[in-house]
Amino acid sequence: MQDGIVIIPTYNEIENIEIIIRAVFSLPKKFHVLIVDDNSPDGTSKKVTDLQKEFPEALFLETRKIKSGLGTAYVHGFKWALNHPYQYIFEMDADYSHNPADLEKLYDACSIGEAGMAIGSRYLTGVNVVNWPLNRVLMSYFASMYVRFITGMIIHDATAGFICYRREVLETIKLDEIKFTGYAFQIEMKYRTFIKNFKITEVPIIFTDRTKGESKMSNAIIKEAVFGVIMLRIRKIFNRL
Repeated sequence: MQDGIVIIPTYNEIENIEIIIRAVFSLPKKFHVLIVDDNSPDGTSKKVTDLQKEFPEALFLETRKIKSGLGTAYVHGFKWALNHPYQYIFEMDADYSHNPADLEKLYDACSIGEAGMAIGSRYLTGVNVVNWPLNRVLMSYFASMYVRFITGMIIHDATAGFICYRREVLETIKLDEIKFTGYAFQIEMKYRTFIKNFKITEVPIIFTDRTKGESKMSNAIIKEAVFGVIMLRIRKIFNRL
C-alpha cells in the first residue's frame, strides 16, 4: 500500500487525463491516483475506467452526478482518502499546469520536513509562471498579497492548488464546514490549516498554463475569492472557524 494519493478533479479533461495519469505513475516515488470526475460529457471518466485495467491497484475513480465545483470535488476526494490508510494526500490539476515531478518535493516537505501542508508556490522565488497573460499574473500575484494583508498568513501563493497535506491536517479540519468552491476554497484550506497551528511550507515550482482544454476560471470564482477572504477573517474573529 502506498502512503500517498494524488487527488485530481476533472471536468472535460479528455485531452489531458491520460497524459497526467501516466506521468504520475512514471515517477520514481510511487503514488496512487484518485480522479474525481463531475460526470464529464466528453468521456473523461470512460478514459479513466479504461486505464484502470492497466493500473488496477493504483488508479481510482469517483464519478459525481453533476458539476459542483472544485472545492466540493476535493472535499469528496479528501473524505475518500481518509477512509483509506494514506498518510499524505495531494491536490493537483489535471491540465499539466502542475509538473508531476514536483510531487516528490511536496512529499519530502511533509514526510521529511514535517510540514502539515506543503504548497507548490509560484511566487516564492519571484514569478514562476509560464504562458499566462500579464493581467492574469498580476491578478494572481496581488490576490496573494491581499490574502496576506487580510488574514496575516505569511504565504506567497495563497491561491495555489498544488498541495500536499499530512493526514492529521485533514482529520483536524471540519471538511463539512468548508464553504467555498473556487480560489476561495484554496485560501480557506490554507487559513484553516494556519489557525490550527500546523506547519506550512512553500516549495518553489514553475507553473505552466494549460495548452489543451478550457480554463474553468470565471468572474463568479474571482468574486467569491475577493469577498470570501473577508468572510474568513470575520468568522475567525468571532471564533466561527
